[in-house]
Amino acid sequence: MSATRVLKGGGFLLPLLLMIELAMGAYAQTTAQSQVPEIHQLMKEVLEHQRDVDKPMENYAYTSVRVTEDLDSKGKVTKTERNEFEIFFVNGRGIARKVKRNDQPLTESEEKEETERVTKEIEMAQKPELEKPEPRKTKSEMSLAEILESVEIGNPRQENYHGRPTYVFDIMGRKDLKAHDMSENVSKKLQGTVWIDVADRVVAHLDVSLNDDYHIGGGLLANIEKGSNFHFEQGPVYGEVWLSTGSDMTIGARLFLVKGVRQHIAERKTDFKRFNVDAQQGKDVKAVVPENRPY
Repeated sequence: MSATRVLKGGGFLLPLLLMIELAMGAYAQTTAQSQVPEIHQLMKEVLEHQRDVDKPMENYAYTSVRVTEDLDSKGKVTKTERNEFEIFFVNGRGIARKVKRNDQPLTESEEKEETERVTKEIEMAQKPELEKPEPRKTKSEMSLAEILESVEIGNPRQENYHGRPTYVFDIMGRKDLKAHDMSENVSKKLQGTVWIDVADRVVAHLDVSLNDDYHIGGGLLANIEKGSNFHFEQGPVYGEVWLSTGSDMTIGARLFLVKGVRQHIAERKTDFKRFNVDAQQGKDVKAVVPENRPY
């Protein structure tokens, strides 16, 4: 019997096949979700691993390219600045040495000024007692681990991300969170999605945005607009460790109730190398890469 005859003589067949296809799809989705571990236990593992991710970063030097675009009210780019930095660490403190501006090497005077600035930063890193610690209540930066601790997580599913299996969750800021500083206050207004690497239990990607305006100083200092967003990437480097490989942020703000600012800032980190710092290099201070590194 031909396929044409089957379709004409058995009108029930198409609905039946459709029902089977839908049932199989639902079963596949249920199976995928059932393979996601219990959320609280998984997040405990992720938080433990994520805190460890920041430590190896201090053993690497890398190149950072940051592109800052000024945007108008319609999102059109009005100005672009591209800076390239060499990043290295001294006593756990990240130090950025600018090497290019808009793809051009620094001028002789810019190079001298940058060397003096970097030298002072290294000296401060070597003598942390000279710096007053930032009070907890004014802390504005937030680590990835702190974000994960400050949000509710749900809607588990699985996807491949950059060729690796990941658990994917929707996240939402906890309104009941008792905030101790600016960063925790911001986290209460976050929503987005997080991708967690199945094998290594670390964050591979994070997308978050503000679901409401955020006021700094009651709005007198600044008002960060609803919809401002942040994207963060991590990846395995040389098969050894997971490191931050880039970020992307679009922010709209009004400063001092007057000046409106809208920017898109993207950073890409490449050329990771193990390093040490020779503190006696004087004006030529920079990261020194061992010649016998294994890659």
